[in-house]
Amino acid sequence: MTKRDFYEILGVSKDASAEEIKKAYRKKAIQYHPDKNPGNKEAEEKFKEAAEAYEVLSNPQKKQRYDQFGHAGMGGAGGGFSQHDMSMDDIFSMFGDIFGGGFGGGFSGFGGFGSSRSQGRRVHRGSDLRIKVTLTLNEIANGVEKKLKVKKYVACTHCQGTGAQNGSDYETCSTCRGSGHVTRITNTLLGQMQQTTVCPTCNGEGQTIRNKCTHCQGEGVVREEEVISVRIPAGVGEGMQLNVSGKGNTGRRGGVNGDLLVVIQEESHPDLIRDGNNLIYNLFLSMPDFILGTTAEIPTVEGKVKVKIEAGTQPEKILRLRGKGLPDVNGYGKGDLLVRIHAWAPRKISPEERKMLEKLQQSPNFQNTPGAGDKNFFEKMRDMFE
Repeated sequence: MTKRDFYEILGVSKDASAEEIKKAYRKKAIQYHPDKNPGNKEAEEKFKEAAEAYEVLSNPQKKQRYDQFGHAGMGGAGGGFSQHDMSMDDIFSMFGDIFGGGFGGGFSGFGGFGSSRSQGRRVHRGSDLRIKVTLTLNEIANGVEKKLKVKKYVACTHCQGTGAQNGSDYETCSTCRGSGHVTRITNTLLGQMQQTTVCPTCNGEGQTIRNKCTHCQGEGVVREEEVISVRIPAGVGEGMQLNVSGKGNTGRRGGVNGDLLVVIQEESHPDLIRDGNNLIYNLFLSMPDFILGTTAEIPTVEGKVKVKIEAGTQPEKILRLRGKGLPDVNGYGKGDLLVRIHAWAPRKISPEERKMLEKLQQSPNFQNTPGAGDKNFFEKMRDMFE
């Protein structure tokens, strides 16, 4: 089934502010909250759908990719979560602060709704992972899909990530009665003071394990190597960081996964120099080529192209090959390839060549008399960028 547009789901325009997006999500969450719609599967799906839309649109990087590529951009480096892969507890743990009900979620004290969910029950979130990826200029120009081998914590297959030897080995914590927190009342000179803290017995989970899984020692996660496919868009730059949602370390005992942060490094090119979205190539010509003209072969990220050098071309001239640079990562066109032409002189010449050059040196056409229209290198560079 075709996924609905995230802006349509929340009922906001594409230029809506972060605060407007947050208010729209809160309104939808109240409307379809499971405590208000018990047993209503359609309302539950709409609740998850709204959470998925907000998870993307509330993140500037993910929102930018969604605006550029739509849902197709969410399957790779942009990465929103799928509503079908997220439980209600996952959603409450990620966005519980919006409802005013603390980390555990729920609507207590917000909008007049009570919640049957445990307040403050801890849901573990796996830590983020950071990995550096080195790209060639050609990969940056075209975009690339990389398969990355990452050592990370994944769900234990023997206990399905629960940490218990079997499903019946979990029991409600007797100290906090499943709430994940305990309340202590202390008598002071000013009266009674109430303090709520994380339950020391279950560490805020609300449950304890009678028989821990022997493979993960009750953690629910084990360290393994995983191959993760990441689509890197064209035009990325040195130091840029891409976020792959949910591909970091798995959360303990069925918790929420962390993210994989992919940091871009550029491999230097043997011929081309990057300057933003533009590329620079230094072309060296001999004096006969300047005087008589020639055809030069210029490397680009798309292959080599031939460029005609007109007779009488001056050293330090800059040629602009439009659209032969790198694409903008946000889709705003492509840069140019700037060819800087430099003079090259041989270090050794034969006696015959020396005689010819000395004769030319005395010729009127070879006297150093630049015209008023000739510009130096810095003036040419200024003109290029103006």
